[in-house]
Amino acid sequence: MDLHGLVEQVVSGLGFELVDFETSPRTRLMRVFIDIERGITVDDCAAVSNQLTRVFEVENVDYDRLEVSSPGLDRPLKKAADFERFAGEMIQLRTHLPMNEGNQRNFSGVLKGFVDGKVVLSQSDGDIEIPLEEVEKARLVPQF
Repeated sequence: MDLHGLVEQVVSGLGFELVDFETSPRTRLMRVFIDIERGITVDDCAAVSNQLTRVFEVENVDYDRLEVSSPGLDRPLKKAADFERFAGEMIQLRTHLPMNEGNQRNFSGVLKGFVDGKVVLSQSDGDIEIPLEEVEKARLVPQF
């Protein structure tokens, strides 16, 4: 069974975006991170949790604990659409392997967007393009 696909179908069916989905086999924990343009409320999390619980019961999904929450202010960026949507925001990014002459893996700067399969990041010393498949993880940096 494609558990990620099932969760994504339920979440999107309720009008939310599935930001991330994590499972922990040892503790049989499922974490679901949802978002919507207006922001997430406790009632939104409860609604998604209740619907997922019903679907898991019908589909015989075995788990001990389900957590549904917003992605937070330091939201992870995973899909190409995320890098397009949050253009102009400050981000931190880590690559799978070192890049450029400095063997650098950690980058931060203003996200300029997503062009031709590459994340474009503006840094103080110029722009850098990082292929999406090289991105290990990326997050928004909250500005206060």
